[in-house]
Amino acid sequence: MASDSKTRIAGLLLIPLAWLIMTMLTSALVIAMYLSALMNPELRNALFNNTQAFTFQWSVSLIVSLLVWAYSVWVTWIFCKRSRKLPRHYIIWLLITVLLAIKTFAFSPVSDAAAIRTLLIALLAAAVLVPYFKRSERVKNTFTES
Repeated sequence: MASDSKTRIAGLLLIPLAWLIMTMLTSALVIAMYLSALMNPELRNALFNNTQAFTFQWSVSLIVSLLVWAYSVWVTWIFCKRSRKLPRHYIIWLLITVLLAIKTFAFSPVSDAAAIRTLLIALLAAAVLVPYFKRSERVKNTFTES
């Protein structure tokens, strides 16, 4: 009976994978929310009849959401393939989520409580998972494919 030379994705590695999938789904919902403005005639008129700055901000937010979603999909893909590139890209992905949470806290018109909660969750995830991905033997043994 031949055994797999790589360690399976199991145990504590399921937590970072779940965090990644949840962020990917959240990004997809945000994209749907932005695109729904194009489907509703009233929102579409408000979007394009307002100042150029408003339309620009909406466009930048949509593009950022698309990029975060695409990067999350790709990181999920290399996670499931157990690629050697994953630890570095997962850490980059975590840092991007922290930067986006800081942006939400500083610039988005959401309540301070929601923005702080988002920021604290992103910071906690990065504080726990970055050292785990840098030092864990399980991570080193699991992500060995090129």
